[in-house]
Amino acid sequence: MMRKAFPSVSSFSSRQLKLYIRRLYHAEISSPIGTQTERESPEFKENYDRMQSLVKDLQSKVSTVIQGGGPKAIDRHLSRGKLLPRDRINGLLDPESPFLELSQLAGYQLYGKEEVPAGGIITGIGRVSGVECMIVANDPTVKGGSYYPITLILEVLTYPRQADVFPNRDHFGRIFFNQANMSAKGIPQVAVVLGSCTAGGAYVPAMADESVIVRKKGTIFLAGPPLVKAATGEDVPAEELGGADLHCSKSGVTDYYAQDDEHALHIARRIIKT
Repeated sequence: MMRKAFPSVSSFSSRQLKLYIRRLYHAEISSPIGTQTERESPEFKENYDRMQSLVKDLQSKVSTVIQGGGPKAIDRHLSRGKLLPRDRINGLLDPESPFLELSQLAGYQLYGKEEVPAGGIITGIGRVSGVECMIVANDPTVKGGSYYPITLILEVLTYPRQADVFPNRDHFGRIFFNQANMSAKGIPQVAVVLGSCTAGGAYVPAMADESVIVRKKGTIFLAGPPLVKAATGEDVPAEELGGADLHCSKSGVTDYYAQDDEHALHIARRIIKT
């Protein structure tokens, strides 16, 4: 059973001493259109050169976008023993299978000088254990994983733009509405919790058919330790408040207990296979 909160894996794998195998664009493995004679005509060559320039410009923009929130945020994320979002996706997908990414340029130059690569979320269709799945992976290196209005259009918790997030029927609450409708239609959803799911984000794994959570890294709660402290004066560790031990042994919100990111992805693949 399966949810749309799938992990990912980034081209920064080299930082983890891993070989990142880039999934090819369809155009890179396709033959040029037209006969040999047509391809030798001046008009064809002019059009081809123009298109190549546009393609290179697109690839340049995409190569920047897939780097996520930049070196500082990436180093901080890796220092916590976590995989990057695109590395998670690669670990989830079947080897050498394609991944149709849907929203690489979402949020591009949308908020002026405020950069939100891919809208802070990676979406696409990929093959997992032989099953084609819709995959949605939040990128914690982009603004700490905060949601922007554009993020909601793709799948929203944005402190700098909080007022734009909740009111509209197609905004944050729409995610839960869609989850409920997918469940009613028998579309299975799997959540893999590799970080903090707070406030509205906590509902996503809770409403999934199957949820996997990573010990000492994944958390699910409506209010985190800072808010609990502000409201009650009580100091509560995040793990105690909503970690894997709590949700797998007491609350029942999550179904599978993973030791690390790789283990969580293995469990997700096994769930989808069955």
